[in-house]
Amino acid sequence: MAGAGEKVMKAAMQAYVDGFNRADPAAVAALFADDATIEDPVGSPLKTGKAEISKFYEFSMKTGARLKLAAPIRGSHGNSAAMAFDVELKMPEGQAVIRVIDVMTFNEAGQFTSMRAFWGPGDMEVIGGKK
Repeated sequence: MAGAGEKVMKAAMQAYVDGFNRADPAAVAALFADDATIEDPVGSPLKTGKAEISKFYEFSMKTGARLKLAAPIRGSHGNSAAMAFDVELKMPEGQAVIRVIDVMTFNEAGQFTSMRAFWGPGDMEVIGGKK
């Protein structure tokens, strides 16, 4: 199958984690195609296009959230890749973690065409009280 290739997809997903952890929403948004979509969490309304995607990451990064891979990034024989990671953030209740799996699809240029974040209420845990 033609496409971005497994190495390109894995590198883009690592760049996503690295850009997020630098609190660089422009770097993360640049990984997406102009007409890409985000569904985070799956079941929520889609965010479509660079403007909405940029706003989503600006807001997400203002929370101070950081991403930590829970396993190696996984490729596929197609145009998708996935990664399991923990989102570490401060919530009103205290330090928390959200356990997430993101699945990205890619275009021929190696840009994300979609991101779907799989997590639910049971995947969020307060791990420390207020400090």
